[in-house]
Amino acid sequence: MSYPHPPKRTGLPREVVKWLHGLELSFYPKNVRRDFSNGYLVAEIFSHYYPQDFSAHSYDKGTSLSAKQRNWSQIERSLQKQNLHLMKEVVDGTIHCKPGAAELLLQEVYTVLTNRSVRYVQIPEPDFTDQEYQEFLPAVARSTASKAIKNNLTMTEIMAEPDIITNQRKAEVILHRHLEHKAAERVLYPRRFKVKPNLGQLADKNVVSSSRGDECSDSPSSADTASQPCSSSTWRGAAVPFKEIKVHQPVRRSLVKH
Repeated sequence: MSYPHPPKRTGLPREVVKWLHGLELSFYPKNVRRDFSNGYLVAEIFSHYYPQDFSAHSYDKGTSLSAKQRNWSQIERSLQKQNLHLMKEVVDGTIHCKPGAAELLLQEVYTVLTNRSVRYVQIPEPDFTDQEYQEFLPAVARSTASKAIKNNLTMTEIMAEPDIITNQRKAEVILHRHLEHKAAERVLYPRRFKVKPNLGQLADKNVVSSSRGDECSDSPSSADTASQPCSSSTWRGAAVPFKEIKVHQPVRRSLVKH
């Protein structure tokens, strides 16, 4: 069976893609993150191996949160009959369309059903953030703090667990991770952010420059060429700017007349 317009890149290993082609599903997943979120295709995959426990007509093709929760709860009950389990974190990430969750779920389903391990297993972060995608972007195109919270805390995730305190903690974790990443960038690329050296960094430069100057003074100055690199490195290390201030003092006149 050939599928019309298959995607060029799916983010899945080659053996998993070949395995999906051989199952002859009702439709080929063009967007892995979106098409596997409701669990319909996952149930259809399991129906090829366990047709008595997984009937495709009993699952909903809808994309609403209630339809997703019903499908996945039914899949979980059917898996318990066969003594099979899927990681809850991966299932929740797939429901909420988290980056890398659906790909990891398919790799896990492939391993469970075929008893074959994937050669190059994709291991995303436990919380399924878009940090890997942000690192490929230029600095001006990366997400701000508010955009990072919007990308990593989906609306369906808030609807599934509407507790304000829980969602506030999730937002704080995302914001803290974003600020840590920005702070690391400022340390690695100070010129990009126009970061001026503080007094401690200037003092370290002066200590290094003075130690080099002492080494040059202690070394024998038999040739001018040997002493020239030391002097240039010493002056190059002194990065402390200074400004000469001229003070005009008034002329003091003696009060005692001779």
